[in-house]
Amino acid sequence: MPSAPPLRGSFRTDVRACAAYAEGAGIYRIIPAAVAVPADIADLQALMQWARTERAPLVLRGAGSAMGGGNVGDGTVVDLTRIRPEGVAIDAARRSARADASVTLDELDRAARLEGLRLPPDPSSGRWATLGGMISTNAAGARTVRYGSVRPWVDAVEMVTADGDRLRLARGVEPPRVAAVERFTRDAAPALLAAADRIRAAFPHTRKNSSGYALDAWLASSDLLDLIIGAEGTLGVVTAAEWRLDRVPAHRAGVRLALGTMDRFAETIGLLLEYRPSAVELLDRTFLELVMSRLPADVATAATGAEAMILVELEANDPDELRRSVAALTRVLAPLVTRVDSALREEDAARLWEIRHAASPILAGLPESRRSLQVIEDACVPVARVGDYIRFVRAAAAAHRLDVVIFGHAGDGHVHVNLLPELARAGWEREVAGLLDEVTSEVVRLGGTPSGEHGDGRLRAPLLNRVYGAEVTALFRLVKSAFDPHGILNPGVIVPDGAPSIDRLKAGSGAAPLPPDIAAGLRRIERSGGYATSRLTLAD
Repeated sequence: MPSAPPLRGSFRTDVRACAAYAEGAGIYRIIPAAVAVPADIADLQALMQWARTERAPLVLRGAGSAMGGGNVGDGTVVDLTRIRPEGVAIDAARRSARADASVTLDELDRAARLEGLRLPPDPSSGRWATLGGMISTNAAGARTVRYGSVRPWVDAVEMVTADGDRLRLARGVEPPRVAAVERFTRDAAPALLAAADRIRAAFPHTRKNSSGYALDAWLASSDLLDLIIGAEGTLGVVTAAEWRLDRVPAHRAGVRLALGTMDRFAETIGLLLEYRPSAVELLDRTFLELVMSRLPADVATAATGAEAMILVELEANDPDELRRSVAALTRVLAPLVTRVDSALREEDAARLWEIRHAASPILAGLPESRRSLQVIEDACVPVARVGDYIRFVRAAAAAHRLDVVIFGHAGDGHVHVNLLPELARAGWEREVAGLLDEVTSEVVRLGGTPSGEHGDGRLRAPLLNRVYGAEVTALFRLVKSAFDPHGILNPGVIVPDGAPSIDRLKAGSGAAPLPPDIAAGLRRIERSGGYATSRLTLAD
């Protein structure tokens, strides 16, 4: 291990500290070489200098709730949650906010709502997800169908480059000519511009995409900011951001639909989108079967025999407009579905949506012999192909003797899949790897992306050559080398390092051993969604 960096914050190499940072929210358990907790931005700059000198890889993380495994690795895990010199400031007149990257979405949202404002992208991890982590994955959520992902809501970022320079990137503003910008302009930009048509053709034409570097977004805007958003910390470390905010709508309504078949799914969603819903969520038959025994009688009746349920949220400032929209939507969709339930009062709409969260405690409470693993958990396909994709996943999982729970963001064609392998069954890891391979091929065939909102991490990085082709992935490497010429920032994330993606798992007999109390603490965090917990409290 190289000598310790000169930090005012923490730098630890002891077994307990490293064990406490061995897991994030995804499937991996990788014990790092060290843990660094910078006290401030100057500390972060010193850490960058040390990493360059020692050729020591840095694994950057906020709350550790990202699913793709980019928050764990062999190098020095850098916990960025202590860097918050200014916190969050709301400018109500401009409908904007400036917030440190370690501020959570929940903190930003609570401050904004005092002014009647909000940040519309709403990942379900918002209680603990840091804003820096959301930028790093171009995060999204249920309301993306109307408001888009994080990208259009970010006006500027402040960051520290791999060279240790502080850099501010703002929309429509020429960036300062620091070393990373100079290298990108000289070495990468001409190649990207020359390949513009091939890049546009290679990128998935889906409503959401958080896979690879956003070369298509950069070509459209010419803003380096668009490359940093979704880069998962591989091009620099975001320390703060400026955000656009939106007014909180005064009224909300809900609609719940039961589908007797997936054959008319695309037609149903197409009609729904004409009413500009703020959310359209999918609960597949596999999800309904899991939660059925715990549902209230009226909800269970609505779900019985359904191939899927669709949950719809509509928002408006005018209650009469909202009432008319719900009535028209109900009338138009009635011939396509087996049941429609609606709610015009906010509290009733919330009750319609309770079923969306019914699976979480069940999955969290599974015995140690049967874990919920997020492997093929983030694919997004064209909306017209969602039915095809779900049928394929069901059949392929059954062929590999793996149970699955399927749900997602129906309006975007974005499908989450939780695998439930029996850990005592010999060869289950091989079956999971085989399923990932087959599903990836199907996603590509359908014109989709393996990641709609969670990013690639180290799980999906080895798949990107199949998604984008050799030429575009070579351009990814060119962008990476321009910003991080020594390869110190999150190696193996987005740009693969050759390692297989289904290994070093947190579950099963091959999992790396941890001190029992720390292993139990990490499991409690996973079960409860306690990702705001400082991992050093587990170590100490």
